[in-house]
Amino acid sequence: MEYLLQLAVSPTAWIALATLIVMEIVLGIDNLIFISILTNKLPAQFRTKARRIGIGMALILRLGLLGTIAYIVKLTAPVIEVFGQAFSWKDMILIAGGLFLVWKATTEIHHSMDPEAKAAEDSTAGISLGFAAAIGQILMLDMVFSIDSIITAVGMTEHLPIMVVAVVVAVLVMLLASEPLAKFINDNPTVVMLALGFLIMIGMTLIAEGFGAHVPKGYVYAAMTFSAVIEGLNMLARRARHRRQAAQG
Repeated sequence: MEYLLQLAVSPTAWIALATLIVMEIVLGIDNLIFISILTNKLPAQFRTKARRIGIGMALILRLGLLGTIAYIVKLTAPVIEVFGQAFSWKDMILIAGGLFLVWKATTEIHHSMDPEAKAAEDSTAGISLGFAAAIGQILMLDMVFSIDSIITAVGMTEHLPIMVVAVVVAVLVMLLASEPLAKFINDNPTVVMLALGFLIMIGMTLIAEGFGAHVPKGYVYAAMTFSAVIEGLNMLARRARHRRQAAQG
C-alpha cells in the first residue's frame, strides 16, 4: 500500500503514466483497425459481439502477459541464428504476425476489387467469414500486438501498477472507439481500401523489425495521418460534388 501511495504522489509516475497511455492507445490503433475490418465481414447481428470479444481478449492477454514480465523480457534474447542473423522469440512472432497481416490485407483487397468474388459474396448475403474464424484471427493478432505493447511498456517504466493502469485505459478507449470506427469504415468503401493499405504497411513494419531493422513508429504514423487527411479531403470533395448534382437535378 505504501508503494502505491508513493506512486500516487509522484509527479514522475504521473508523467510516465500519461506517456504510456498515449503510447498504448497509438499501438492499439493497429489492432483496432484489423478488428473493425474483420468483424465488418460478419453478419450484422454478430459484429458488436465479435468486436467486444476481440477487444476483451486483447485486455486479458495484455494483463496476463504483464503477470509474466520476467518471461516476456527474455523473449528478446536470441534463440536461433540463420545465415548470421540472430532471431529471438519476439522477432519470430513479429515476422509471423506481419506475414499474416500482409496476407490478410492483400486477400481482402483482392476480394474487394475482383467482381466475381464480390458477386459470390453478395450471393451469400454478405456472410463470407464464420464467427469462430473471425475470433481465431483476432486472437492471433491480439497476441502479436499484445507482446509488442507489453515490451514497449516494460521499456518505458519499471512500475507494474503504471503498466496495468495504462493498458486498461488504452483497451477501454479501444472499446469505446470500436463501434464508431467500424461503422465509419463500413459506410465508406474507400476508407476500407485505405485501412487495408495501412495493414499492409504495418505488416511490413513488423516483418522488418523481426529481421532487426528498426522502423521509427513516428514515420509510420505520420504516413498514416497524411494518407487519412488526403482521404478526408477527397470525401469532402465527393460530398460537395453530390450536393451540387442534387441541387442541379
